[in-house]
Amino acid sequence: MSSPVPPPTTADAPADRPADRPADGSPRPVHVACIMDGNGRWARRRGLPRTAGHTEGEENLAALVRVAVTRDVGWLTVFGFSTENWVRPRTEVRHILGLHKKLFGRVAELNELNVRIEWMGRPFDSPDARTPKYVQQAIRKAIHDTRQNTGMVLTVAFDYGSRAELVHAADQARRAGETISEQTISQHLYVPDLPPVDVLVRTSGELRISNFMLWQIVGARVYFTDRPWPEFDAAELDRALALVRR
Repeated sequence: MSSPVPPPTTADAPADRPADRPADGSPRPVHVACIMDGNGRWARRRGLPRTAGHTEGEENLAALVRVAVTRDVGWLTVFGFSTENWVRPRTEVRHILGLHKKLFGRVAELNELNVRIEWMGRPFDSPDARTPKYVQQAIRKAIHDTRQNTGMVLTVAFDYGSRAELVHAADQARRAGETISEQTISQHLYVPDLPPVDVLVRTSGELRISNFMLWQIVGARVYFTDRPWPEFDAAELDRALALVRR
């Protein structure tokens, strides 16, 4: 088995990222965050197991990444797996873990699209972290292998909860001897250089935030749709983007 690929260092970082562009003073690219809900309900309506819904949802995410690139989205952040999802049936959790390993393994496709992948969630060395080693390895490799891409940044929130992130940020600031402030909290978030969310998307008719990016969505527009995630398509994304591109 190959040895783990370490997370990229500052020296590995690409020189040109969406946050650095454009130089002509036009508005920065949009940050879209998605709560991908409704996979299970999509499957149930079709008489299929919940795992089939998750598989379809993962394929739809891959398709939506391509669409987002064509729409000049600068950052796409998706809620892949929350800290609360570990209580789901073991077979379902195993299936979702396998799908995320596959997602992080789509390096050739991401490189073709010039997409850089990021991850946010409980640090792997945290006492509360539960991400299996094989998923950790896939995450590290995807980050390493796409680190030079300069297009859209795809951030996958896995083993993520916003409350845990804020506790982590406050604890890191305290350990560093810093005064707790908005600035120091922002500096110690899981992905400190991730810009504020412009549009938050929630699928499948649920009207709640579900402990997702509470700090980053403070000024975001919110787009709710009754469509489950496997049916969230280009037209739906365009409607969400219209909230900030009028």
